[in-house]
Amino acid sequence: MAGITRGCFMVLEGGEGVGKTTQWRRLADRLAAAGHDVVALREPGGTSAGDALRAVLLDPQSALTPETEALLFAASRAQLVREVITPAMQRGAVVLVDRFLLSTYAYQGRGRALSLSALREVNAFATGALAPDLTLLLSLPLGESMARMHARGSADRMEREDEAFHRRVRAAFDDALQPAWQAQHPEIGPVVAVDASGDAESVTARCLAALAAKWPTRFSEVPVERPLSTVEVTHG
Repeated sequence: MAGITRGCFMVLEGGEGVGKTTQWRRLADRLAAAGHDVVALREPGGTSAGDALRAVLLDPQSALTPETEALLFAASRAQLVREVITPAMQRGAVVLVDRFLLSTYAYQGRGRALSLSALREVNAFATGALAPDLTLLLSLPLGESMARMHARGSADRMEREDEAFHRRVRAAFDDALQPAWQAQHPEIGPVVAVDASGDAESVTARCLAALAAKWPTRFSEVPVERPLSTVEVTHG
């Protein structure tokens, strides 16, 4: 990693059941095993305040209005950016986050029908207009991702929403892959599709290939196929 001083900020996104959190853990482990300083975080959460907000946001017993939900996500994000992401970027770390602003646009914007312009303004204030350098958007047919989600058993407050809600969320993620949409939403940064079908190792290889295409000097040395190490993921 000699000579590299600027950190990079990447995000994993996708609907429920696409294997996003599995790939978040695998990528963090694979990159750390290759010698990178990796800070792996999840949203909401990653800080003491964010973890407390996560408990409220995902609790099936929480009765939150869409507006309250959006503001709590933004509050968790504000703490995460200032307490963890910004310092990590300043020391040159690889910051890998499980969800960021695109999820707000998909879940609270399309799913809850909140104003996208209002969400953009709130989140610009929360993050200081920080945009990811790259978002990997994991994608599966909706029927397959829903089946995976139901097979897990217990479900949080967001996962318990009906199929129509998850269909709207999926449509929002699909829109985010369009170049015209990305040009109109620079606060999201570039979004690249990753096929989430098949075994976990195959999906990890696709993610690593996307990183190497974006940052060939930084990530081309990360082996596509190798046993995962047991490096501990940092949660903030």
